[in-house]
Amino acid sequence: MVSSARGAGSRLVRFVMLAVAAVTLAGCASSFPPAPSAAADEEYNYVIGSGDSLNIVVWRNPELSMSVPVRPDGKITTPLVEDLVAQGKDTTTLARDIEKELAKFIREPVVTVIATNFSGPYSEQIRVIGEASQPRILPYTQKMTLLDVMIAVGGLTEFADGNNASILRTGEGNKQYSVRIKDLVKRGDVSANVEMRPGDVLIIPQSWF
Repeated sequence: MVSSARGAGSRLVRFVMLAVAAVTLAGCASSFPPAPSAAADEEYNYVIGSGDSLNIVVWRNPELSMSVPVRPDGKITTPLVEDLVAQGKDTTTLARDIEKELAKFIREPVVTVIATNFSGPYSEQIRVIGEASQPRILPYTQKMTLLDVMIAVGGLTEFADGNNASILRTGEGNKQYSVRIKDLVKRGDVSANVEMRPGDVLIIPQSWF
């Protein structure tokens, strides 16, 4: 009898501790302000990142035109141009830089750079951690929304506390916003959909119950 009572008491203590922890975590999550529905920068320009593929076309010089990958060090190599930094530049800026290098060898080169595979720089990628079905890193695209991100990661796990999720916005000095993923993906509440920004980290906690 004594042992049984002690066991029940121990289970009660554990339950109370878990409940207190859950309430504390929920309180912390709810203390974040709601994420603004509109967040995209209208003047956003895609910048090249390592892992991107670039199609470089040199007008009237097909022998200098080719597709190249951006190496892990952020640089590219093309005929007559070695180890040119591409990461962090938009395609127009990179085209002008290639023209400057080629001008040492040919007269008035005209270069067009087309990005054909997108990863983007690490600082602009979207990261999803916690109770997503497939936590992963995603390249940012203009007007990307929370719903787009959740479709890409396969939704929530059965253990997710989706309505206590948050966005860590690195572009705003790591400011944190609350989001209601469960309402969005389980209940179809489109008012819970918000725009993402480059560098956002989506944090999906585990439910305690």
